[in-house]
Amino acid sequence: MTYDVTTIRKHFPALAGGAAHFDGPGGSQVPDVVGEAVAGTLCAAIANRGVVTAAERRASTVVADARQAVADLLAADPRGVVFGRSMTQLTYDFSRALAKDWRAGDEVVVTRLDHDANIRPWVQAAEAAGATVRWADFDPATGVLDAAAITALLSERTRLVAVTAASNLLGTRPDVPAIAAAVHDAGALLYVDGVHLTPHAAVDVTALGADFYACSPYKFLGPHLGLVAAAPSLLETLRPDKLLPSTDAVPERFELGTLPYELLAGTTAAIDFLAGLVPGTGSRRSRLIASLTALEEHETALLARLDAGLDSLGFVTRYGAPGRHRTPTTLFSVDGVRSQAVYEHLGAQGVNAPASSFYAIECSRHLGLGDAGAVRAGIAPYTTEGDVDRLLAGLASLPR
Repeated sequence: MTYDVTTIRKHFPALAGGAAHFDGPGGSQVPDVVGEAVAGTLCAAIANRGVVTAAERRASTVVADARQAVADLLAADPRGVVFGRSMTQLTYDFSRALAKDWRAGDEVVVTRLDHDANIRPWVQAAEAAGATVRWADFDPATGVLDAAAITALLSERTRLVAVTAASNLLGTRPDVPAIAAAVHDAGALLYVDGVHLTPHAAVDVTALGADFYACSPYKFLGPHLGLVAAAPSLLETLRPDKLLPSTDAVPERFELGTLPYELLAGTTAAIDFLAGLVPGTGSRRSRLIASLTALEEHETALLARLDAGLDSLGFVTRYGAPGRHRTPTTLFSVDGVRSQAVYEHLGAQGVNAPASSFYAIECSRHLGLGDAGAVRAGIAPYTTEGDVDRLLAGLASLPR
């Protein structure tokens, strides 16, 4: 089905500013319906969840609707959707809860491809428990993390493996189902960072084999918060620290304090918007699959245009092999020019493509880029061929 980017862009008020946004991997722009949902919930009568007053019932409905929307997006169980301030905060919370059962001699596997939010919480939890951390490396020439790099580290002592579903720096997509099969054969759990994959592809957490799947609505057109999806039966086995009077029910036992109802309403609106990227009928899940499939085709075509244009300039180095299966994300540097200067030059021309390691510090170091990283250009649902051409023209005009 045809992906009509011109019509879609009309729903993004921020685009009226005229910038070409390649900063989506750090947080996407937001459609009008999301802002309206947030404002409408904030301005409506609302209270702590309950069943007595209309305000209480409204809060309960907002939460239930958001859990169901996330479940439709991820093919997950709504009873296992946990909300929190951010993916980082939730991962720290889950690392502490899981580490209560770790002992000296146990092992945890992390990868150098990951964002630090799916590394440091596990490293620190392992250190506190006396467990050993084992590192899986990716190939810096291709940006690819082979499943074998992880499976070679597994043993009967492995308790958990943390891996990204897509690198936020390179876009590389490891073979998560293959990794999951090996992890489960070893009797361990798999925690998947889906922050960078979720905005760009239809996700099925069961098909991926993720025991825990973490992502961030503000990366897929929603407001700023995080979530983790897991099987309710698995969540029942975990005992996080919590306040005495707070409920022990799953998933609420993991949600500290009052939930941000307005942000949950915005998350539901964002998922509904994603489901309507292309016209369709049927369940929200079926419409999401159709829309995200069309989006992936649109973004893949733009990525090919961007990569080809960068290569044609002759003075740009791209990281990660061309043609590899990845999200629409390109990391590059310009010969003889600091990446920060490239970022500033592009920004002055209304092209937003920041430079950094973007918290994927282990990945950046492994690529030989140190802590400074390089320029990252991410394609989003509102990106056009014209935006890509503006980025390429901005690089062509760069003083060297």
